[in-house]
Amino acid sequence: MPPVRVLIVDDSITMRALFQGVLDDAPGITVVDHAGSAAEARKLIASEQPDVVTLDVEMPGTSGLELLREIMASKPMPIVMLSTLTQKGSSATLEALELGAFDCFPKPKAATIKEFRNVGPRLAKIIKAAAAGQGTKTKLETNGTLVPADYAPPDSVLVLIGNTGSVEMVTSLVNRLPANTPPTILHMGDSLGFADALVDRLNKSARATVRAAYDGQLLENGNVYLIRDAHKHVVVDRSAGAVIRLVDGEPLAGHRPSANLLLQSLASTMGGQVAAGFLSGVGDDGVLAAARLKAAGGCVVSVRPEEAKASELPQTAQTLGNAAALDLTELGRALLLHGVSRQIAA
Repeated sequence: MPPVRVLIVDDSITMRALFQGVLDDAPGITVVDHAGSAAEARKLIASEQPDVVTLDVEMPGTSGLELLREIMASKPMPIVMLSTLTQKGSSATLEALELGAFDCFPKPKAATIKEFRNVGPRLAKIIKAAAAGQGTKTKLETNGTLVPADYAPPDSVLVLIGNTGSVEMVTSLVNRLPANTPPTILHMGDSLGFADALVDRLNKSARATVRAAYDGQLLENGNVYLIRDAHKHVVVDRSAGAVIRLVDGEPLAGHRPSANLLLQSLASTMGGQVAAGFLSGVGDDGVLAAARLKAAGGCVVSVRPEEAKASELPQTAQTLGNAAALDLTELGRALLLHGVSRQIAA
């Protein structure tokens, strides 16, 4: 298989050099050139015809967002946006995804070789997924509800797990959850620069209340909790009700917060009351614990890989986590209805 050909676009020569360094070390990727402005990028896209472009969100003159909009309107191609973790960057990240960017990758806070080498493997995986990805073939539904108006929520907790390409899927599902949804936890990987902006946006359209997860928060019906702290792991403690706990710890298998740790805690404390859905994403975080959750009587489902921008996570959830493959609407209904029959029987 030929290497993925990448064009790096960033107005900072330091950033261009650091990103090129880590991508040059990545097997299966070739950096064909780099550009310091939108004008240079236009010329190099035409001459080099790269498979993927990494594009800085904030550039002087024509910004990365403006160039993204231009490319998507004229000749769409896989683009991975590189963004800062500021509030402004958070809003720009969501806008970029809405415009058609494959994913947004946070720039390391420190412009050092060590920091960039730490994130290099994940960036390389996203770039390869972008080159291979098909994107969603149809616009995802965001209106209506997943269950009837007389839906009575069971005593359960829902978990949605995804990363690359999952924002659109999360938006579609959360907007169609009923106002009395069982408590729903959103684990969207460790690249959480857009979390605050996503909470704000979802709260304007969802029936349920969407909030950032914090330590000591009680899980209650009618609420959706977005994990946003990349410096803490998240578990659920049932010693005094179902409570979110943020805990210290090193990354597990490269992930913090770890979806595996979250699902392990839920399998131990709530077992068959938990329903987990795997969305678009790369990697396998959460998959090992998914098998344990299913063995404890929980529901484990995944979106069909062909519907996902990045198919690695849902595919792995099926093969290693025994997840049932469903389309996105079926997945949402399966999560909401898990435990309903048990509740009626009781």
